[in-house]
Amino acid sequence: MTWHFTGESVVFRRAAARHLATEAVRNTAVLSLLDRPGRFGWWVEPDGRVTGVLAVSPSGVLDLGATTEGAAGALLFPTGEEPTTVRGETAAVRAYAEASGGPWEPATRMRLFRLDGLTPPDPAPVGRARVASAADAPLVTAWTAEFASAIGEQPAADYTDFVAERIAEGRLWLWTEPEGGPVSMAAVSRTIEGQARVHLVYTPPAERGRGYAAGATEAVSRAALDGGVARVLLFTDLANPTSNALYQRLGYRPVTDHLVVERSAVPA
Repeated sequence: MTWHFTGESVVFRRAAARHLATEAVRNTAVLSLLDRPGRFGWWVEPDGRVTGVLAVSPSGVLDLGATTEGAAGALLFPTGEEPTTVRGETAAVRAYAEASGGPWEPATRMRLFRLDGLTPPDPAPVGRARVASAADAPLVTAWTAEFASAIGEQPAADYTDFVAERIAEGRLWLWTEPEGGPVSMAAVSRTIEGQARVHLVYTPPAERGRGYAAGATEAVSRAALDGGVARVLLFTDLANPTSNALYQRLGYRPVTDHLVVERSAVPA
């Protein structure tokens, strides 16, 4: 039993093909990173089965896919190359954190959802949905920075390319009030292995409580389904009961709970 590593996503896909396909939903985070720079790993059992996969970004973020506790607990990194953040299913992250010796601090508890029959919001919010255009980029860029702050992340210096890519590919939707002004947004990832993930759901504080996020989420989810996506997914922060209840009303059902831990600073 051992971990294997590569910097080539093609090699990784070939080695872990069956596991990535049969556990595509649970492997959504790792699959979404295959077109980015990083290192990829897979755990092989004595009988040849792959029962664990991971991706490590250049910045030191470790994403564990569908991985057994045994595989996670056996994961070792050379001194100086240990991850600074670990994300994945709760049991696997805890197994790695305990085996590695830390010190680790819990950062976020999350839940992965899968759409199981889209249900329009009732009552429906006033306004309508539309695909964002290039003219919306400045507003959406500002909202993206606000969204990052709202979920406890340090906003990036510039979201211009991040936003432009989603707008150019028609993956970002806005909910607009009757007069036409945008009041909420939601985006969907590129389709990988027949699945896409809803993200960037954000409504400015002054516009909340009117159902706009439900309208934007329903619109982007329906667009994904209409585009042929077989499985529509999303992650929620378990500390936000409002969003968790909202997504379940729209037809999303829990799959697995996830945990994010960050390496603690060691006292001098």
